[in-house]
This record gives sequence, C-alpha cells and structure tokens, in this order.
Amino acid sequence: MTRSLARSPAGSRTPRALHPIAWWLWAIGMATAVSRTVNPLLLLLVLAVLGFVIANRRSDAPWARAFKYYLYLALIVIVTRVIFRSVFASGITPADHILFSLPHIHTPSWYAGIQLGGPVSLEATLSASLDGLRLGALLCCVGAANVLANPKRALRVLPGALYELGVAVIVALSFAPQLVESVQRVHRARQLRAGHGKGLRGLRSLVIPVLEDALERALHLAAGMDSRGYGRSGSATRASRRITAILLILGMCGLCVGAYGLLAGTDAKAVGIPGIAAGAVLCCLGLALGGRRVTRTSYRPDPWAWPEWVVSLGGLGCAVALYLSSSYDAAALAPSLYPLSWPPLPLVPTLAIVVAGLAALAAPPPVRRRATPATRPAVRTAPERERVTAS
Repeated sequence: MTRSLARSPAGSRTPRALHPIAWWLWAIGMATAVSRTVNPLLLLLVLAVLGFVIANRRSDAPWARAFKYYLYLALIVIVTRVIFRSVFASGITPADHILFSLPHIHTPSWYAGIQLGGPVSLEATLSASLDGLRLGALLCCVGAANVLANPKRALRVLPGALYELGVAVIVALSFAPQLVESVQRVHRARQLRAGHGKGLRGLRSLVIPVLEDALERALHLAAGMDSRGYGRSGSATRASRRITAILLILGMCGLCVGAYGLLAGTDAKAVGIPGIAAGAVLCCLGLALGGRRVTRTSYRPDPWAWPEWVVSLGGLGCAVALYLSSSYDAAALAPSLYPLSWPPLPLVPTLAIVVAGLAALAAPPPVRRRATPATRPAVRTAPERERVTAS
C-alpha cells in the first residue's frame, strides 16, 4: 500500500525539494557569467532565465515571493548609477552626443579630475546604465538563490568547521525574506482591522509590529538551537584547533591570490589557477580537521541525484563558457560605445545561458501545500444564506 501511494501518475514527477547547494552553485555560476560581460542583450537574457526558472520551480514558502523586491533593488541600483554619473560628469570627448547640461560647480585645483555638473552625454549615460544593469543582475542572481533554495536546509549540509559561520550567514540571508513576510502579514492585519493610518502614525503602526515579530522570531530561533544542543564540542584538542585555523587562513590567502591572478590580467595570470588550487586544498584539509569538534546528526538528508548534477553543472558551465569567451571574443561581451552601435549577440554565451535555463525543466517540481476540502470555506447559495440567517 505504501508503495502504491509513493507512485506518481504517468508522465509526472514526484515533487521534492532540490538540494539547496545545487541551487546555490547554479546561482553562483550565473553571477560569475554576469560579471564577465556588460552586453545588455546577454544581461537581459540572464534576467529572463532567472525569471523563467523561478516562475517554474519556486515553492510556496514565504521567502519564495521575494524576487520582485530584488528586481526593485536592481532598478534602484541602475537609477542611482546613472544619477551619480550625471552629477559627477567627467571624460567628455568631442565625439560624445550631449543630452543636456547641469549647472557646473567649480572645484579647487586639488579636486582635479572630478567635475560636479556640466554636460551629460549619451555615451556616459549608457555606460552607467550598463554598469548598473550588471550589478543589478548580480543582485538578482543572489536573490534567485534565496528564492529557490531553502536557507534552513542549506545549513544542514555545511561542514562542521563552518557551522557557526553558516548559522550567521543563513540568518543574514533569510532576514530579508522574513522581513518581507512580516511586512505583508502586518499589512494584511491592518486591512482586516480597517487600519489605514498615514504619515508618522501609520508608519509607527507598521514598524513596531514588524520589529516585535522579528524579535519573536529571533527568540524562537535561539530556543530551537538551544533545545537541539547547538554548540556542543567534539573531541578536538587545542593543537588541532590551531592547525585548523592555520590551514584555513593559508587557504583563504591562496584563494585571494588566485582570484587576483585571474582577474588582474595577463601579468598575474600565472598565479591564478595554482593559487586557487592550493587554497582549495588547504581549505578542504582545514574543514575536514575542524569538523571533528562539532558533533551533530542529520535527519532525512537531502539526496543528490541527476537533477542536482544537471542544475549545478548548467550554472557552472555558463560561467566557464563566458570566461573562455572573454579571451577570444571580448568585443562581443563588452561592446564599445565609440561609435554607438547595436550590441552583438554572441552565439556561445547565448547558448550557455539558455542551457542554464534548462534548470527549470531538470529540477523536480517543488512541494506545494494544497488546501484540503475540509479547510475550504463552504460556498452557500442565496436561499441557504437566508435560512441560516433566519435560524
């Protein structure tokens, strides 16, 4: 009987939550790909892929409804970048197309190189918009990971050495979705109570319940962590803790040197891959040694099957494709604004981004809560309502 209940209808897939690390690897790969280009067509394609995947594979959890706020934040970043570029205008050439001029403020000689106000060109505005669009797309990639991955389930798969740091990161990442949920819940309660205060009074009636709800959540989290024995130490000695700290510090230094070598250019590229490899090995050794001091168990661990491989490799493959494309087709990933022309759409990066969007099909459908017939409100006809009222 249990086996028959576990089966799904023909042609359908069993709903389950994808491994949170797979979603984070996918999002990190998309963010890395975004950082390698300022081509507006590719950036808009990345945003479209993010929206497509989220629309098809997000759950009905509270944090799954927060992606629109990341889009608002990306729009604010773009507008702010354009405003700053317009106010601190510099580098105007005779070939620029002037849109308008702002009042110019004369700066002293020691403030040379920065101009307040003056003419605003079309090229400078487009350059600021593209930079803001790239930063906004990076924020949306992080927001997609927060929307798709359960932050509490991601805490269970962290190594023991990063458990305390993981708790702080998970609480920080889940703060924004929980804050959005609190604001929505308080707003619905105000509407039910016919509370439509405006100004400072309305703001106070909204802020105080939200802060109270946040404090209550923090107390519940602390009580839950204490009841589950958080903070228990294992059999690690003082010498092993010191060795762990040294390995992690050296590993992080190696990762920083390797990242600098990859991003600095041809002069330091020789230390890029060796630095990252050495840093990764040292960090893995430190995590393996430091995991001995934390003893914890996991209940029903998340599986890692072929959907997780497809999703994670799709995002990481997109990052690799755009990184390699920047070496031989840099003009397509960073189109020039002099002269003004329509940006090209390179084939390989486009295919890589589209393949990464197949995560919406490879990932299993999420588990959604459905209202049972007993919980649905009964709809009465007019004669029935009259009889109920009369009785």
